[in-house]
Amino acid sequence: MRRAVCADEEWAPTRLDLEILSLLARGQTSDAIGRRMGMSDRTVRRRIRTIADDLGVDSSIEAVVLAVRLGLI
Repeated sequence: MRRAVCADEEWAPTRLDLEILSLLARGQTSDAIGRRMGMSDRTVRRRIRTIADDLGVDSSIEAVVLAVRLGLI
């Protein structure tokens, strides 16, 4: 896992970011998240990639784990 950008408080998650991370943590797929939030699967996957990049991690799983460790979700 790469060093998390948010460890330096440079990443300010939006409510949308936190909701997506929370739903991922519950095992929801990007398709299910998209249906629930009224957006396409592709948009959700792009948002997840952006969140992971912002957190400095390589995958959605690492993003969820880091978010839990930091108490974000």
